[in-house]
Amino acid sequence: MSATPLVSQVDFNSEKSELIPPLLGASLAELTTWVQQQGQPAYRGKQLHEWIYDKGVRSLADISVFSKQWRAEVAEVPIGRSTLHYRSEAPDGTVKYLLRLTDGQIIETVGIPTFAERGEGPKARLTVCVSTQVGCPMACDFCATGKGGYKRNLARHEIVDQVLTVQEDFQQRVSNVVFMGLGEPLLNTENVLAALKSLNQDIGIGQRSLTVSTVGIRDRIRQFAQNNLQITLAVSLHAPNQALREKLIPSARAYPLEDLLAECREYVEITGRRVTFEYVLLAGVNDLPEHALELAKRLRGFQSHVNLIPYNPIQEVDYKRPNRDRIQAFVNVLKEQNIAVSVRYSRGLEADAACGQLRASKN
Repeated sequence: MSATPLVSQVDFNSEKSELIPPLLGASLAELTTWVQQQGQPAYRGKQLHEWIYDKGVRSLADISVFSKQWRAEVAEVPIGRSTLHYRSEAPDGTVKYLLRLTDGQIIETVGIPTFAERGEGPKARLTVCVSTQVGCPMACDFCATGKGGYKRNLARHEIVDQVLTVQEDFQQRVSNVVFMGLGEPLLNTENVLAALKSLNQDIGIGQRSLTVSTVGIRDRIRQFAQNNLQITLAVSLHAPNQALREKLIPSARAYPLEDLLAECREYVEITGRRVTFEYVLLAGVNDLPEHALELAKRLRGFQSHVNLIPYNPIQEVDYKRPNRDRIQAFVNVLKEQNIAVSVRYSRGLEADAACGQLRASKN
């Protein structure tokens, strides 16, 4: 009996969807429907789900609990796993992976372990930074990813595969996933929503441990909010005014800052979740006290949190990271204005795996 093609659906709250191979990213209900369409008993769906998500099987031919005859019949149905192209580990334990997809494209994902205390003892948390596109069309001036251009969106299984790859390599369950790798997630909304569903329901990662980052695409934040997820939305702001933001983020010309912030306020109203604003600090560009004060005025009364990211250097541009005194001065201004703020020093700097350095290359 030949395998039956199915159609995917991304409703986070629905179990009534069909699916198309590759099978990775499919729910237990979807897999059960599929095995029944192949003339198999329903319990095979649970077995298939376990072998895909818990055992990490890469071929249906390797699922030993299935009969040899049926394995032969469905051997060509792809599960949807990538192959490891390159792996490098930074001194802080962060691991950068280059993964080769079935069409030969290369993407990057990063595994970031957090240790119990001072780098010693068991790993308390494992975060994966996943890509959502091959390349990125946003072309932010300070980011390596946009320098390589854009090729295509990633499919649901190609996003979920990244998390399983890191989980298998670390031999530890992933606790957090951030959609901050290659690409703009809200230009690939359908597959991102489908991947979020699978990460939550199939791999078992809580929605509040999932973060989706966006530069901001008109109407997409509002559309995303309609799914009423409990994930964290992180908006890459990087400037307190429209003129400066346009210099750093070319796409901002088509989406004024005031419109973006208005849509973020709608997101808070709809979901009840605060918005995180990412702000890369560039020495002498956007890190002055007056920039901090202007940012504070825009965010006053906003249910939000500002995440300051000291710039991570890339080869293509000569931006500099502010010194610690300048960073602290920026923090102090925000705090004085009652703006919730923290500083995130990126991990994996030595392996070019830090925020803004991802480029799907070995260097």
